[in-house]
Parts: sequence; C-alpha cells; structure tokens
Amino acid sequence: MASAHSLQGLMKWLSRDEWRDAFEDALDRHLLPACERVGVEVEEVISILDRNEYMMTVWGCAFEDFLTRELDDGRNIVDDYLKRRGWKESASTRSYMSALRTSVISLYEVSNIVLDTSFLVRDLVRGGDPILVNERSATRSLKQWDRIAARVLRVGTQTIIAGGVLPFDRDVSEELLKVLRSTAKRALKERHKLSELVGCEADDPRVTEALSETEILRLAAPAFTTVWLNDVLERITNPQIPEMQNTDGDALMFCSVHFPLAKGATENEIRSVLGKLPELNQETATFWNWIAAGKPSKGDRIKKEEPKQRSSRTFITTLDDGSLVLGNIELKERSLVLSANSEARAEKGRALVSENLGMLVGQPLVEMQTVEQLMASRDSRPLPPPLDLDPEDQQAIVHAALDKHYRDLLDEPIPMLGNVSPRTAAKTSKGRAKVVAWLKTLENHSVRLADRKDPMATYDVTWLWAELGISDLRQ
Repeated sequence: MASAHSLQGLMKWLSRDEWRDAFEDALDRHLLPACERVGVEVEEVISILDRNEYMMTVWGCAFEDFLTRELDDGRNIVDDYLKRRGWKESASTRSYMSALRTSVISLYEVSNIVLDTSFLVRDLVRGGDPILVNERSATRSLKQWDRIAARVLRVGTQTIIAGGVLPFDRDVSEELLKVLRSTAKRALKERHKLSELVGCEADDPRVTEALSETEILRLAAPAFTTVWLNDVLERITNPQIPEMQNTDGDALMFCSVHFPLAKGATENEIRSVLGKLPELNQETATFWNWIAAGKPSKGDRIKKEEPKQRSSRTFITTLDDGSLVLGNIELKERSLVLSANSEARAEKGRALVSENLGMLVGQPLVEMQTVEQLMASRDSRPLPPPLDLDPEDQQAIVHAALDKHYRDLLDEPIPMLGNVSPRTAAKTSKGRAKVVAWLKTLENHSVRLADRKDPMATYDVTWLWAELGISDLRQ
C-alpha cells in the first residue's frame, strides 16, 4: 500500500524554485501563530520541537496541507508533479497522491482497535457513522477513545490515514471544536454577503459548497496545528503541577494542628466535649470527621467546585450521606491532632477546638506542607520492600479495590458532570452525554496504563457503562 515513503519524489519537487517559497509560506501559517502566542522566535521554537521530536510532525501537517492548496495562478504541486513526473510512480502511489490532493483534515475519535489490522474513527466535526480504517502501524500506538487530527483517505479499496497525525487530549480537542464551530457560525452569517459578491442567490450550490464544513476544514488546516502546538509548547516551556484547591477555593495546604492535653485532662473528658459538637461526626472512639454545617446546594457546589482553568483541580472529601468533610480530629496519646487541607480551614478548626475544649488543651503546634513539599518528601523516602505476592494475587487485590472505588464513585458528585453523581446524570439526555464523555475519558486513561507493568493496566472499566444502563451509547 502507498505510504508517506511514496511521497519522496513529491518532497523533492518542493525544492524547485516555483514551489519552495510557497511552501515556506504554508509552513509559516502552521508555525507562526503558536510562536507569537508564547513569545518565542521561530528558530527557537523549531529547536525546541526538534529536541522533543515534534518538528517532523508539524512539517508533515504543513506539507499535507500544501498538497491541497492552489497558488494564485491556480496551479497545484500534486497536479504539476503527476503531469510531469507521474509516469515514474506506481499506480498506487499516484492514487495516494491524488487522494491527498483532495483531502481535508478533521478531528476524529478512535475506537474498536484491532491490533495490526484496523480501527474505527468517528468524525467529531462533520458527524456520520464511524469509518473503518485499514491500518497496521497506527494500531500499535492508538488507544480506545483517543482523539486525533488526521486526513482519512480512500485509496483503491482501502481507507487509510495520512502520515500527519496530531494527538489531542480531550480538553485541548474541545478547545479546537469550539474554534471550528465558532468559525462555521461566522461563515453562515456571511452567506448573503458572499452570494452578492458572486452574483447569485444565498442558497446557490456554489455558496453552499464554499461555506460547507468540508470547505471550512480545508481552509482551517493551520488552526489544527496551532491549537495542538500551543498545548505542546505550553507543556514543554512551562511545565506545571496542576493548581490544587479545596471547595472553598483555598490553595491546597496540608495542615496539622497538634494540641497537647493539659495536665490532669483525661481522654474521656475530651471525648465528652467533642461528642456534643454538631460540627463533628464520630467514626471511632478516637477519630472524628469535621463536617460543614448542612449540605451545600447544587448551585453552591457548582460555583465552588468547578475549576477556573484547565490546569486546576478541586480536592473534595464527602461522607456517605454527602456531607462535606472540612477536616479530621484524632485523639492520640496525650495530644489531639486536627488535620485540614488549607490554612484557612486549619485556623477555623483551631478556633473550634480551643473555644470548646478551653483549659483541657494547651497551646497548639501547627505544621504545614504544600503539595510540592509533600511530593518531595515522599520522593525522598526509601521504597517499601515489594509485596511477597504473585502477580495474580496482586492483580486480584488491586482489582477488588478498584471495583469498590468505582462503585462508590457512581454515587458521588463529579465536577465534569456538573457536580452531580453519574447515576443522577444518566437520567437525562444532556446528563447522559456528559456521562459518556466522562466514561470515555476514564476508559482512555485506563487503557493507556497497558504499556506499564502495573496491575491497574489489566483492569477493565467498561462494566461501568452497563451499570449505568448506557451500554448502547458506547460507540
């Protein structure tokens, strides 16, 4: 089958004077917007991309875009090459070049991967039924529900994808879809202006074709590279730990407030006082959950828990009844320890304990750790000895824990679902759409663990679809 290696003659054709400058302009359209956004010179961006093996991907996308373009005089490099050198190429290579000549890039969702054979792609821009792609090498790197920008080509009796493939994570792909939808809406508003310009009715086929999704995709090819490259450069030049916050919007800070028990104070006295506080929910003889008064309304939850930016994450802990946990109190040997996940909460908890226990406790000692400090301290600790279990036993233990985790998760509020539980969201059509997106994200993350030697890699999350009664939507 024809492939990118079949385009060597066409690539050499780029060096001819009549095409060289035009291709440089096309490459600039794919590179410059991202360079300007991050404020880095083109040469430096190229160097960054080269070091991370991304430059050939950008070059390939610009090259395939250029193959579809016409110069001001109407000439096209594929037409020119096939006319003057096509006799040197095989029939399959000529067909491949011709397919690229008329191709458009789009955003696709991958599914039903059969190793070394094929996979399905669903066009997220133009819709329609999934398309069977006859591919071998791509099946070794793609995962279920991956999102990729690519050119799907019909060559002879086979459907394949071209070499310029851009992998998108879900959030970035949604940004791209917003750009494309916004462009399509603006184009429709210009329908009458375009019809007047060409001297025809607004519903004339020429106007309809010019404003079609396919034609917009053809023109918007550089935007795919720009959105993808913006994300790549941001991650390379500005790596960040996601901003962590609690449901109050406070920056995450792990705080421990240690109250020494006063001389003569007994644990029974401490338990007696704490047991009367409505803010505390006792779990054991020595452990209490500090909970928020009442349950936050749906509107309050959405306002507080929804991340303000893509890199932020909200940390939330609730009890089985939905009560929001603000912290914990534990009675240890001659001390009482309050734990909270922000400085503000620790101060409120400190006041709660001091006001109610009074002379039963002494002045507290406060310890604080940021997320970064906690991670650094864990990284510096020696690794524990490996468990003396065979792989099957390890897998069984991990899978049992994951079963419980996900079963509990089905009844907990999820930010991606509008801070309602998956079971609740699955009861409405809009909610089901969000649940499908959430499950696809979970499943995609799960299958990506397959490359690691980890018991989690063999865990199958697809049972969640059946549990929520939406197996028919897994497509």
